[in-house]
Amino acid sequence: MSSIKVSTSDNQVIEVPQEIIKQIKIIDNLVQLKDTIDEPIPLNNVDARTMNKVIEYCVHHKDDVYEEYDETEDNSPKRSDDIDEWDARFMQVDQDLLFSILLASNYLDMRSLLDLGCKTVANMMRNKDAEQIREMFKINGDFTEEEKLYIEKENKF
Repeated sequence: MSSIKVSTSDNQVIEVPQEIIKQIKIIDNLVQLKDTIDEPIPLNNVDARTMNKVIEYCVHHKDDVYEEYDETEDNSPKRSDDIDEWDARFMQVDQDLLFSILLASNYLDMRSLLDLGCKTVANMMRNKDAEQIREMFKINGDFTEEEKLYIEKENKF
């Protein structure tokens, strides 16, 4: 089995197995355009740690068929509770790596992994209020106490 070499943002060269290239659309598109690729493909927005996780995901899902859907349609899947067991374990990573996987899946044009990452983040936020979410994701609130009280008062249910 042959492979394609990629160069990550931290200057690591990683071999991507040929059998999973179709899942990584940005690499697949480059491979389609060129007959031979002698040099590693630069992936300036993906570090080695993240790329290795992407490859792990692709190897596990190499035989899966991912159905594209139209996001504008009301019947598109929007559930976040349909993550299978392997994927749930795969996404049990530190927050920095989780967000790196999300960014990489978007950059690499990997819709299935991007959807999985978004569902994971949605599940992390489930049943939490705004303050808990800010704390979880280390987001600094930029409202004054007076503004917070006003917003709470205006949005009481």
